Amino acid sequence: MAKLTFLGAAGSVTGSKYLVEAAGKRLLIDCGIFQGLRELTERNYQPLSIDPKTFDCVVLTHAHLDHTGWLPVLVKAGYGGSIFANPATIDLTALLLKDSAHLQEEDALHPQKEMSGRPPMYTSEDVDPVLRLMKPMPRLGEFEIDPVYRIASYDAGHILGSSSLELTISENGTKKVVVFSGDIGRYDQPILNDPHTPPSAADVLICESTYGDREHPGGDPAGQLADIVNRVVHRGGSIIIPAFAVGRTQTFMYYLRQLEAENKIPRLPVYVDSPMALSATDLYLKYRDDHDVEFTKIDANGQGDPLNVHEFHLTQTTEESKAINNVHTPCIIVSASGMVAGGRVLHHLAHRLPDGRNAVILAGFQAQGTRGRALQEGAKTLRLFGQDVPVNAEIIQMSQLSAHAGRSELLRWMGALPAPPKQTYLTHGEPVAAQSLQKAITAKFSWKASVARYLDTVEM
Repeated sequence: MAKLTFLGAAGSVTGSKYLVEAAGKRLLIDCGIFQGLRELTERNYQPLSIDPKTFDCVVLTHAHLDHTGWLPVLVKAGYGGSIFANPATIDLTALLLKDSAHLQEEDALHPQKEMSGRPPMYTSEDVDPVLRLMKPMPRLGEFEIDPVYRIASYDAGHILGSSSLELTISENGTKKVVVFSGDIGRYDQPILNDPHTPPSAADVLICESTYGDREHPGGDPAGQLADIVNRVVHRGGSIIIPAFAVGRTQTFMYYLRQLEAENKIPRLPVYVDSPMALSATDLYLKYRDDHDVEFTKIDANGQGDPLNVHEFHLTQTTEESKAINNVHTPCIIVSASGMVAGGRVLHHLAHRLPDGRNAVILAGFQAQGTRGRALQEGAKTLRLFGQDVPVNAEIIQMSQLSAHAGRSELLRWMGALPAPPKQTYLTHGEPVAAQSLQKAITAKFSWKASVARYLDTVEM
């Protein structure tokens, strides 16, 4: 009988890894790192309970590190099979893994970084062996991995290339359909297509629950962003946006350009302090099948790059990044990481958090144990480079710009399935969020739903 083991993203938002076993074949869906709390990040250094050498193949839902960032460790542990993903995900994964390795190497050399005492999980030289194993699969539609496993991909609307996967397992003359939601995006958002629910009846559904206990606030995000920019500029301050290089950075650039074009904000210098973000933006313009109609129309009308503001500055080197500290007039700084877990945004915050004229916009999910979560919850100081930095800047939560579906959007996505799954497992959510969504599913659909538990193996 087919089995499923939750090797990650069970009881937490990060570390997505789902092992499927059937007919003597082992398939891993996603291979992400854990982020946030120390007890979670420690798992990144522990070997899997099942030897990676025995895995037959890996399939990725999308490129974010909590779904791909453990691939170099997997390969170092002996995995040598194929890693299947669509072309956009392959390109983005290459960017993210190289950047992740580089940041780990930088952190290991920095005497003031709050280190765990452990060496990097992997270095830059560990990334190429992963990329050599990556093989393209269709962006949409069916793909047969072998006689046991057939995959069909559907647009998840989360980031470029993000997919929900419909896995058909053939074993002993029977077929089972397992749907992996991946990370579900938002409906009616700029740039990307809406999420598309797989159309087949699923025996088992594995669904994310990141925002399973809450809705994103309503209102016009462009209007709110304009209000923030204008009031911060009026008081002579600057705006720091900790943003994921893939996804959120492009959303902010889209809105800033729109607001400039409509003369709703002044034309400020915008510093994108992440070479990877520029490379990712190039890929957003390359893979046009993921674009929604409005974005495509802007691009086609010759109005210029929809993701490029008028006064755009890209910082390549560390020295150029630090030189932004010498800018004393209002500006906008977009820099990774989105949860303030590391990266160049740390020195921008160390420099600008003490000044009450400045503002920090938090737009993505902030996992437990991250500095972003501390800022979100009203921390008066933030530990940066071995010092407690006072938080006097205005901290603003813009959940409207989240790339994850809210509670009602998750229910909308599930409600489009053609028939109730025989069993639903909720993953990729903190316990309160997953349990809340479980209750909502029972109340709305009367489905059998459970919250997945870390390392549990279930029969399908």
